[in-house]
Amino acid sequence: MSKDPDFVIGFNTEKMQPKELTIDDPNLVDTPYKSASWRFFENAEKGALSGIWEAEPHLERCSCDYDELCHILQGRVRLTDDSGVSREFGAGESFVVAAGFKGTWENLTFVKKVFFIL
Repeated sequence: MSKDPDFVIGFNTEKMQPKELTIDDPNLVDTPYKSASWRFFENAEKGALSGIWEAEPHLERCSCDYDELCHILQGRVRLTDDSGVSREFGAGESFVVAAGFKGTWENLTFVKKVFFIL
């Protein structure tokens, strides 16, 4: 078993149990969905959180008060702002959802992503 160098954190989901959630608040989602996340890095002092997240297809209403870098590993998402402008991202693509975004996040398929929240 190899060890990571000091201050280097590898993302290995096989070494960690995921945090599993069912999101079913009708104010947030049209249909309940299940997600799993592996949080590999947290720094509360800086407000930083990073890991891997996956979830089944769903549409969720968002009002972000944080910045999030996303890199899609698997699947396809659509983000639509409150004015109706939308963009889709798929496997291999990266993007930032900046604080202040209001609209919807829609998993068009099962999605797995790497994230970094600040």
